[in-house]
Amino acid sequence: MKALVYTGPHALALHDLPVPSPVPGEALIRVEAVGICGSDMHAYHGHDSRRPAPLVLGHEAAGRIVGGPRDGRRVTINPLVTCGTCVACTAGRSHLCPDRQILSMPPRAGAFAEYVCAPESNLVEIPEDLPIVKAALAEPLAVSYHAVNLGARLLCRPLSGADCAVLGGGAIGLGAALVLAMQGARTVSLAEPNPERRATIARAASGVRCYGPDEVGRPVEGSADLIVDAVGSRATRAAASRLTRPGGVIVHVGLLPGDEGLDIRKLTLQEIVVSGSYCYTGQEFRDIVGIIAAGRLGALDWAEERALADGVAAFAAIDANTTASPKIVLRPHGAP
Repeated sequence: MKALVYTGPHALALHDLPVPSPVPGEALIRVEAVGICGSDMHAYHGHDSRRPAPLVLGHEAAGRIVGGPRDGRRVTINPLVTCGTCVACTAGRSHLCPDRQILSMPPRAGAFAEYVCAPESNLVEIPEDLPIVKAALAEPLAVSYHAVNLGARLLCRPLSGADCAVLGGGAIGLGAALVLAMQGARTVSLAEPNPERRATIARAASGVRCYGPDEVGRPVEGSADLIVDAVGSRATRAAASRLTRPGGVIVHVGLLPGDEGLDIRKLTLQEIVVSGSYCYTGQEFRDIVGIIAAGRLGALDWAEERALADGVAAFAAIDANTTASPKIVLRPHGAP
């Protein structure tokens, strides 16, 4: 099979690899769509020691089961593999399992390939009429869904009375804005420096105010009740600190290195809550698949499709910030 292999910092190559063989409890999936995630980019830059080269990356995948009792079923893959017995798992917080594994981290190969193996219990069936690229968005949108759910719980008041801001217009940031709008937030603003991507977001999320860093009318200091930082840089942490109202909540989703930027004095004096947000629960992943299938997040037509063979160029385009789309989805079986 063809697979896109990370071979070292800023280096990828298309290789011929054997089709993997599922062990008991697993299924073989013919990958039909797989998104490029920010964590794939961290690995590509050589910043993720959990993903050493050579390695097949990619964990935002959907396709069809090959063989076994569910042969031919269309599925999207929850890439988090957990023990099921620890305190976190039994409490419904399996994403915090200390022994968790994820597709694209050893010992599990990722899905930038024509085929991938995953546990049967991690496969969520999708309707036949759901476009496969939308199904591949389930993983990043589940991250967004979990972040908003977490922030809403910590805010301790209804979102209908909350002014919300999202920092970063990638798939997780846009997803968070769409989830906030779906859940009835009073206002939703989204900061994105790339003007072409802002135009894409404006078409995809009509109820969301998308603004650039120097744009007139951007949210003013102390105007947001809930902020989702989907970038996680020094600049966005500083922006989150400035924007938050007293008693507000900052949910930190981005995984860029560093911890600078938070105004600790303000957080203390104004009792602002800061929470990390990681992945999603198994139930949230299943929930988001139903939400996508029901069209509750809009058309979800903002992902750019490319062939797996174009993966090297796709990574380079994301690295150069020249893509107008919040997400590039690779299609391993032929050109889109």
